[in-house]
Amino acid sequence: ETTEMTNREEAEIQISELDLLSSMFPYEEEFIVTDQVALAELKDYVENESAEMPSSKVQFILNVKPEVSNASMVEFSMACALPFKYPTVLPEITVRSSLLSRAQQIHLNSDLKTYLTENCSGEPCMLSAREWVKDHAAAYIDKELSSSSVTTSNATQSEDTTFTRLWIYSHHIYNKQKRKNIIDWAKELSLSGFCMPGKPGVVCVEGLQSSCEEFWSRVRKLTWKRILIRHREDVSLEGGGHAEIQNQRKFSTLEEKCFDAHGARGNHMDLGQLYRFLEEKGCADIFQMYFGVEGH
Repeated sequence: ETTEMTNREEAEIQISELDLLSSMFPYEEEFIVTDQVALAELKDYVENESAEMPSSKVQFILNVKPEVSNASMVEFSMACALPFKYPTVLPEITVRSSLLSRAQQIHLNSDLKTYLTENCSGEPCMLSAREWVKDHAAAYIDKELSSSSVTTSNATQSEDTTFTRLWIYSHHIYNKQKRKNIIDWAKELSLSGFCMPGKPGVVCVEGLQSSCEEFWSRVRKLTWKRILIRHREDVSLEGGGHAEIQNQRKFSTLEEKCFDAHGARGNHMDLGQLYRFLEEKGCADIFQMYFGVEGH
């Protein structure tokens, strides 16, 4: 991929999009950056060659009043964060409203994500996301009227019936404490997979979607030179029972895998060994996503 954007180009696009938003929505009740430090760091990074990559993502809130036929004005709040690689990757957006039940909120956010995935990858998309919310969000308030306990229990059940596998890439993983966290958290959250320390670092976790997301949000908060989800697999489970989850797993537990290149002290991993390990587990195609080459 020669077209891949550099971090600085991505940062520049983020700044210009934030400038656009603040000129379109000058009032705080419509648009407010909640993390001014992150914004200052991002600007500094764009303006100064020598500046470090920002340490945290820019976070902001967009409030939207949809055109609703009835008189009561509903307000939807979009809590947004721009990952460092945005717009190469999608923004993180959570839409909330006091009138949405938990199930309706989950449904709305999942549909918004689908819309962005299909229409906006690689392009700045905050305005498209806002438009989508303005046009569609109000309809979710009446969906599956949540007053009956039946629907809510179904909703929470269906929420837990997605099996997810995350393939995480890090510039390097050497730190003992991080390696211990990865193993401990996976165990606590009933996730299986593997962690390959060294440079690059590779982590794969699989299990219930909610557990994978919790794992990612913890790992991401540690300090990394660079860490991202390279690939994500989601499988809907019919009943979501224990047996069905076990059935989807390609790994039995989460273990650390060291593929040392000729017994050197684990700094550079033997990618051939990693390829064979993935092939054994039926995941050989992932190797290409990580390293962009056919395995040998």
